[in-house]
Amino acid sequence: MSANPNVRPPLPPFTRETAIQKIRLAEDGWNGRDPAKVALAYSVDTKWRNRAEFIKNRDEAQAFLARKWAKELDYRLIKELWAFTDNRIAVRYAYEWHDDAGNWFRSYGNENWEFGEDGLMKVRHACINDLPIKESERKFHWPLGRRPDDHPGLSELGL
Repeated sequence: MSANPNVRPPLPPFTRETAIQKIRLAEDGWNGRDPAKVALAYSVDTKWRNRAEFIKNRDEAQAFLARKWAKELDYRLIKELWAFTDNRIAVRYAYEWHDDAGNWFRSYGNENWEFGEDGLMKVRHACINDLPIKESERKFHWPLGRRPDDHPGLSELGL
């Protein structure tokens, strides 16, 4: 992490290696489920489209994340690189969670990200579909928090 809290390495322009690093940092952050900490990866004026919700700044992003993780219990996420350019990364992902009634879901999605020179995410477009699953169909079984390095990714799991 940079000594300057307003700079979030790795910085664009991205290489395949730094794009993968950026994705893993995002995955780790979201798996930590701390809205205030995660929101710091986004620019103050970040713009999001998440499903049908439009977010216009970092404060709204933080509020969105707090609502999300209050609803999506035992959340575990895996992200994978799809494509990248100088300051943009396309990601596919899946996450598993359950609601307060114990109904399990695997949510599949794609995100398009755009970063500023400081490495903060300025734009995030997310498309997500929720698939009801049985608890016995879960594939993400690590303890809550960061996915272990030896846990299979999406491709290895056939997702």
